Amino acid sequence: MQEVFTLINEMSPYLLLGFLLAGLMHAFIPGMVYSRYLSGHGFRSVLYGALFGIPLPLCSCGVIPTAMSLRKEGASKGATVSFLIATPETGVDSIVATYSLLGLPFALIRPIAACCNALMGGMLVNTFADEKEGREVSEEDTQSCCCHSKEKPTTFMGKIKDALRFGYVEMMEDIGKWLVIGLIIAGLITVFVPDSFFTVFKGNTLMSMLLVLCIAIPMYICATGSIPIAVALMLKGLTPGAALVLLMAGPACNMASILVINKVLGRKTLLVYLLSIITMAICWGCIVDYCLPQEWFLTGMMSKACCAAEETPWFNIGCTILLTCLLLNALRLHLSKKNEGEHCCCHEHKQEPEQSKEEHCCCHEHKHNHEAEQPKEEHCCCHHH
Repeated sequence: MQEVFTLINEMSPYLLLGFLLAGLMHAFIPGMVYSRYLSGHGFRSVLYGALFGIPLPLCSCGVIPTAMSLRKEGASKGATVSFLIATPETGVDSIVATYSLLGLPFALIRPIAACCNALMGGMLVNTFADEKEGREVSEEDTQSCCCHSKEKPTTFMGKIKDALRFGYVEMMEDIGKWLVIGLIIAGLITVFVPDSFFTVFKGNTLMSMLLVLCIAIPMYICATGSIPIAVALMLKGLTPGAALVLLMAGPACNMASILVINKVLGRKTLLVYLLSIITMAICWGCIVDYCLPQEWFLTGMMSKACCAAEETPWFNIGCTILLTCLLLNALRLHLSKKNEGEHCCCHEHKQEPEQSKEEHCCCHEHKHNHEAEQPKEEHCCCHHH
């Protein structure tokens, strides 16, 4: 499992930086900015959906209620799908983490591919999907176990505290589990998958991509958690293009998003959504494998791995310890909420105050004691036994 610890030590400083940037975006950018530009029809809203979604630090679970809220506010299906595609495929935290392990070329091409994928999906939905198909968005659709709806502070220091809380507490709760799962899967791949596994498809990149798609589409994993899996598969012989397919399709497609899109936006929108993601992922994978120098995508990863193997700086070790403490704190908070019976961090079970007997119905006031009792059939809205 030495490779897993090497990955963690290499990623930890960039993950902490990414979480900080995500918290600053959350604290200092008003939510109305997103809804103002995304609530509309046509190419402009689709473009804004992609541009706003790329840096936005939301996991695959958190993007669903956010997108449904935009839909409820009047966003077209195309803008909603564009946001749904771009946001989970990348983010400010995953871009930084991608650079840490896969190098600058991957870190640059990943958000570009996500933007193109979102634009294509949004325009196809606006063109072919029925705007009236599906159903109205309800309050249940706009709630999620990842959303934290609290009033934002107005002072500068309050916003800084809010940024630290969101980045290092709430986001750790949101994607920490999936990050750990990604690291565990990467370790299992490193140990159990033979080094020659993907050489079976050598010379047939399309088969490798189709195999990766079959694994990635139903798998629930965030953009950051998919990075160590991609690294482990590339070390086993997977091509950079097929690894990019995993990074694009894995976070954007999962059973939760598929079910919600089918329920709210309609089956035709879901089919266009899946088709655009699969098509664009394969296209960009082929571009990386056949049109761009392989050294761009392999040299950076190998050099970082070699440097990490030679010596691990104390700074990286300290960041790994801090990251571990933050993950343990997120686990502690999750367990405490679970023990308290809270199934979701933003779901409040509000108890309605008991109404007094005098408020039970319109006939509760007996003003005259001498009035005869009415028969049960004529009682208005309550029956006192």
